[in-house]
Amino acid sequence: MRILSIGKKVEHKGLTIDFIEASSLPEHHDIEQYDYIIINGGDGTVRRVLKQLHTLEKIPVFILNPTGSFNVVARIHRAPEITKVLDMLAKKIKPKTQKHHLFKLNDELFLFSAGNMGDLQHIFLSETLRFGWLKHGMLKYILALIFLLPVHLIMTPFMLMSKTRFFIFTPLRFIKKFGTFYGEVDKIEIDLENEYNMLELDGDIVTVHGKHLYIRQAGNVPVVTQ
Repeated sequence: MRILSIGKKVEHKGLTIDFIEASSLPEHHDIEQYDYIIINGGDGTVRRVLKQLHTLEKIPVFILNPTGSFNVVARIHRAPEITKVLDMLAKKIKPKTQKHHLFKLNDELFLFSAGNMGDLQHIFLSETLRFGWLKHGMLKYILALIFLLPVHLIMTPFMLMSKTRFFIFTPLRFIKKFGTFYGEVDKIEIDLENEYNMLELDGDIVTVHGKHLYIRQAGNVPVVTQ
C-alpha cells in the first residue's frame, strides 16, 4: 500500500508516507502507483489538486485533511481526523468512502461552488482581509459578509434575474434552479458580456477567457468519509 501526502508532511509509525508540495505535482509522474492520496488544505487546494488528477486512469482514494480556512468539501463528507484514517490503514482496514461529484466550467474544474454574484464579491473582500491576525480562520469571511450584507440584500434579487449573473452551490441540490441560482448541474450554458471574466470557484477567484460558459458534470472521485 502506497500513500502520498500533498502539501504537508504527515507521519505515522505504522506507515510509510511519501510527501510532495502541491506546486511540484505536475513533475510527479507515478501518481497512479498510489492507493491513497492525502490532500492537506482547504477547498481551493483540493480543487487545484483534483484538477490535475481527476483524469487518471487509476484514481486513488483521496483523504482530506482540512487545514484551510474554508473546508466545505470536508464537511460534506464528514471527513474523519487524519490520525483515525491512518490508524485504520496501518491495521489494514479499508476506510469507508463516498463519491464526490466533479464539475467543469469550460476548462476549469470545480467541486461545489461557482459564480459571479455575491459569492465573487464575498471571496474578493475576504481575500483582501487575509493579512495579520485575520490571515487564518473564518473571521475574515464573517467580516466580509457583514460589510457586504446591505449590498447583497439590494442586489441579489436583480442578479437572480440577470442573464449574465449566476451562482452554483451543489450542496443545495434540492433547489434545482431558482432564477440564476443552480443547486443542480446537468448542462448549463451562459453567455457573458466580456471576453475575460472573474469568477469564484470553490472559494478561489479565477479569470476565465471567453464570453460563453459551458458548465457540465465531470465524473467523480472517491473520498474517505466517516
